[in-house]
Amino acid sequence: MFDKMRLKTENNGQISMEFILLIGISFILILSLATFLNNENELNIAMAAARNGAIEGANIDGVAIYPKSSFDDYSDNNQILTYPSSVKIIKIEKTNNGFHDVYNRTRIQLRVYASSSYLKTTSDKNSAGDRINYYVRKSIANSFKTENLSNNLYNPSFSTNYVFTTANVQWV
Repeated sequence: MFDKMRLKTENNGQISMEFILLIGISFILILSLATFLNNENELNIAMAAARNGAIEGANIDGVAIYPKSSFDDYSDNNQILTYPSSVKIIKIEKTNNGFHDVYNRTRIQLRVYASSSYLKTTSDKNSAGDRINYYVRKSIANSFKTENLSNNLYNPSFSTNYVFTTANVQWV
């Protein structure tokens, strides 16, 4: 009887110790994975916001809706932009440029690829591209509620762990 009682006690002790060890390792793995997934989720949200912003910018360029000052400038210098046209967003690429010491965040540069048969001159493409990039950055800032951290052009845009800039739109 004493031997049976002794075995029962030893087994309970081992199972508890193994269980605690297993739970501890699992907890460490879950915390590590959660941090990684949180950063990936933040990038996914930013890329989705960038796509929405690029589409919004292309649509606004497409229907020629601009603030009065821009419209007046385009009437003088880029008259084709004052008429409805078609701008198609092909893709958006992100480039990780490493940790930025000034902003204390990882710097991500976004490049939008777009196409339009209506925009012929480099000046027209640059103006439309600037509008697309503006809406990309604005959409990211709005998604993370960081409008107050940036200037009027939302350049750069911020999230919790990243700072986003845009390269010139690549026309294909």
